[in-house]
Amino acid sequence: MNPQAKLIFMTSLLLGTTITISSNHWIMAWAGLEINTLAVLPLISKSHHPRSVEAATKYFLTQAAASALVLFSSMTNAWHTGQWDITQLSHPTSGLILTSAIAMKLGLVPFHFWFPEVLQGSPFSTGLLLSTIMKLPPITLLYMTSPSLNPTLLTILALLSTALGGWMGLNQTQVRKILAFSSISHLGWMAIIIIYNPKLTLLNFYLYTMMTATVFLTLNSMKVLKLSTLMTAWTKVPSLNAMLLLTLLSLAGLPPLTGFLPKWLIIQELTKQEMIATATLMALLSLLSLFFYLRLAYCTTITLPPHTTNHMKQWRTGKPTNVLIAILATMSITLLPISPLILALV
Repeated sequence: MNPQAKLIFMTSLLLGTTITISSNHWIMAWAGLEINTLAVLPLISKSHHPRSVEAATKYFLTQAAASALVLFSSMTNAWHTGQWDITQLSHPTSGLILTSAIAMKLGLVPFHFWFPEVLQGSPFSTGLLLSTIMKLPPITLLYMTSPSLNPTLLTILALLSTALGGWMGLNQTQVRKILAFSSISHLGWMAIIIIYNPKLTLLNFYLYTMMTATVFLTLNSMKVLKLSTLMTAWTKVPSLNAMLLLTLLSLAGLPPLTGFLPKWLIIQELTKQEMIATATLMALLSLLSLFFYLRLAYCTTITLPPHTTNHMKQWRTGKPTNVLIAILATMSITLLPISPLILALV
């Protein structure tokens, strides 16, 4: 892709995100979402492969439907209350329609079908954008409207997302699809706490973004698209593989690592809200996604030759590790001890 065109699309992406997260009026928020969608479409389809074009088409249709629902819910609310302010979403029907629209934009179950397919058809760099920065505007809208949302509906969506995100990732062999189902599972954790403690949702999103960026950049650097290639990649860049192993375990939420922090705090908050059964169910459902993270980690570093893959072993490269990957990996692994400071800042 032409560097000037890429610069325009990336600037538009940042502009759309900034407009949505800084607006008070529903029409401005909707305009920001539309700019975001139009800016990311050429980035999805830039390889001109039929799968990429199909992914871009699916993404466009889904986001267009979700944007129409956002507009419809804001108009319904304005009709009943005379308010276009985002924080004044007081009409219950508007709240239900908005929750459905945001769930569709984020890829929450049962509106998740588009997300794994789009991520599979996109390059790694675009997949990273779709999994992280593209989810910030919808989550911000949920954050701003959280006092007037329906707790039962969000709890059901969250439990279904955590369950299906873990369940459907179990039999995948394509790394991008595994990361898509991982994203759906993490969105469930964010959705369940948005009403009771919205700041925890943002903390979870920031830490998830950091860990996912590490995984995407590492896999992109190693040129790995499926599990069978990942098995032979340990000979190429051993240091990157070690980082990837620890980051995957952090993403799974294992205790000594950064990823344990949001899960711990969310379960604690749910217990305070006397939702002990829900907290227990969420913790048990996270074991499903732990299985495929461990599978990825096993394929990354624990498999040694001889094994049954037909891929040739790759030569070790002398390239130094990217500084950005090193910084992100360090933060993804070691932030748990300074969690009191993080909580004080949030």
